[in-house]
Amino acid sequence: MQTPGKKFSLAWVKAGALAAILLQFAIIHLADPTFLPRLLAMLSHGDIQETAAYIQSFGSWAIFFSFWLTLCVNAIGFPPAIIFSTANTLIFGIIPGIVLSCVAETVGVTISFLLLRFFFREAAEKIIRKNKTLSNLDKYSGKRGFVVMLIARMVPYFPSGLLNAIGALSAISLTDYVLASFIGKFPSTGIEAIIGHDAITQQEDPTRMIIVIIVAIILIAGAWYYEKKAAKAAENLPDNTNSAQG
Repeated sequence: MQTPGKKFSLAWVKAGALAAILLQFAIIHLADPTFLPRLLAMLSHGDIQETAAYIQSFGSWAIFFSFWLTLCVNAIGFPPAIIFSTANTLIFGIIPGIVLSCVAETVGVTISFLLLRFFFREAAEKIIRKNKTLSNLDKYSGKRGFVVMLIARMVPYFPSGLLNAIGALSAISLTDYVLASFIGKFPSTGIEAIIGHDAITQQEDPTRMIIVIIVAIILIAGAWYYEKKAAKAAENLPDNTNSAQG
């Protein structure tokens, strides 16, 4: 149980973290007052080609700006990351664009995870402790969280912000969350980006898309099968132990 002094210190740390986030946007606004309004206006349109052109306008800094922008969007959870993953494939090519998007998205969802857990996990734990069902789910997420998060991240078009919140409020470890998000994002981001890329460039040959979808289905099915098998083995383990003792 936390002492009043520790609670007071933690409150100041949270306030400092929030102030640091706001300070970043304040510095950007002071450096260029037109940047944030223009960026928000562009994001509200959701136009992928307009986004790609805007990123390209930064010249040699385009890759760094795209990384930062993709990171921020995934940390916030809005707008949909497909806008930026598709824009990245248009600017940098299919493979480099997907790799850039996956790395930036993973960093973004990790920041979101840390912030949400830092600010809300303590409150969530109080609610979880009062409910047996939630407590069991919380324990399950700690033991099996990696595979569950991996499968969820593999599913295309699944709201990233929702997974960030679920992960942060669960008992999954940071390491499992980061690895599951990074690995899981490759099939989902690949499908989303290639669909968007081929639709914009009017790609007529569907072979690449079919291959990516098949590989993604195999990965999701394989991860789901492994999780079911591992969970069943874990359920039977106490019975086997008790039998051995008897």
